Amino acid sequence: MRNDGRKLVARYAKEHKEATRQRIIEQAGHRFKQDGIEGSGISTLMADAGLTNGAFYAHFASKDDLVANVVAAELRTQVAGYDTLRPGRLGLEDLVRAYLSPGHRDQPGTGCPSAALLDEIGRCEGATKQAYTEGARAILDEIAARLAPDDPKSARGKAIGLYTMLVGTLQLSRALSDQRSADEVLEQGIENALTFMR
Repeated sequence: MRNDGRKLVARYAKEHKEATRQRIIEQAGHRFKQDGIEGSGISTLMADAGLTNGAFYAHFASKDDLVANVVAAELRTQVAGYDTLRPGRLGLEDLVRAYLSPGHRDQPGTGCPSAALLDEIGRCEGATKQAYTEGARAILDEIAARLAPDDPKSARGKAIGLYTMLVGTLQLSRALSDQRSADEVLEQGIENALTFMR
């Protein structure tokens, strides 16, 4: 049977293009969370991915298109990470402690996109807000399911309260210049969140 080289080349080209696109999204996610959306130009984003500026438009229609894709990917990754937690409330307690840890606070580039980008996402165009809305709903659904496995809808309000408490606490801790005060905010935030969950 003859092997059609054209099909192999086309499949390789498509797979290579998708892998390159994913690399851009991953690198941009890290850069956005580290330096902000506005503080990250296309040339820097493409250099992070090991590509030239000219390659950008082969993958994205605009920077706004990239931002929407990054936000969606970041939140999907965050939700997927919840599968590694212990079941139920125990896993939620682990999440609270990890989320409000000095390591998470001090490494925004690898952390939660909400804590790093929420103010900028609020000023973005519709596609980015829609991507964020869908991702935030998935996070809230996960938290609610852990708070009340038999009736997650009943825990929706508490899930919203807990998630906003986590995000706001991390943002406040990051904003403080005094290390002792920043650590105190995290420690108190953990205590507050665990009390709120009861």
